Amino acid sequence: MRLDAHQHFWIFDPVRDSWIDESMAAIRRDFLPEDLAEILEKYEFDGCVAVQADQTEEQNNFLLKQAGRNAFIKAIVGWVDLSANNIEDRLAYYQDYPLLKGFRHVLQGEAQRDLMLTPAFKNGISKLEKYNFTYDVLIFTDQINYAKQLAAQFPNQKFVIDHLAKPFIKSKEITDWRRDIKAIAQLENVSCKLSGMVTEADWKTWKASDFDSYLDVVFEAFGTKRLLFGSDWPVCIVAGGYGKALSILTRYTQQLSHTEQQDIFGNNAALFYNIK
Repeated sequence: MRLDAHQHFWIFDPVRDSWIDESMAAIRRDFLPEDLAEILEKYEFDGCVAVQADQTEEQNNFLLKQAGRNAFIKAIVGWVDLSANNIEDRLAYYQDYPLLKGFRHVLQGEAQRDLMLTPAFKNGISKLEKYNFTYDVLIFTDQINYAKQLAAQFPNQKFVIDHLAKPFIKSKEITDWRRDIKAIAQLENVSCKLSGMVTEADWKTWKASDFDSYLDVVFEAFGTKRLLFGSDWPVCIVAGGYGKALSILTRYTQQLSHTEQQDIFGNNAALFYNIK
């Protein structure tokens, strides 16, 4: 099964979606399953993982509604307040929705950079395994070490780092990120999404080779069993679009075996998110 492990749907709201600024004018509109369906078909994907783009439980309801109407949405990564006192009640509630596979918090945007290490947040993380939920780690490079500490404390919890933790590809900075990403990759419960790279490069002038050194690092660190392709559509539109984002990985993985390619472009995502 070929799966896009990371994309989004939204009905655009200029207040809620203020992160989509004028520089990202191309995506200041609605993006719904019918917009993605023909793209997935064109590039021969069987389905996708829809990831939260809004930190409310209403977002979960929205994504579940879309999945109910579109069978190609194979999994949902939603949002809950992991620090809430009633977190276990909320997880028990969502266990009744089999397409909701895990959760994510926009840690990259938090003023408290180590929020993930607070007792309340860790309490929420500690409950996920019981209900077989995954956790997507959305961070910037300065937070990788905090994420490593978190994942080390919960060795049976499945974590996946979104967007390679957003290295500074545009400025070609790699030294600190390489050290930290190799360190967190030593934890076998941590995987990594090959996603979001084009938006960390120069949106207008990037070329495929710009990503090679970063891909070399994660392929060596995680191996081909813990890497998942994700388009980050529709965000990738601002830096070239779906086809161009996909072409980076298609080109890079030509050196791999057919089995390894199948793993990266679907099998690993199916295993991580328990997609049948």
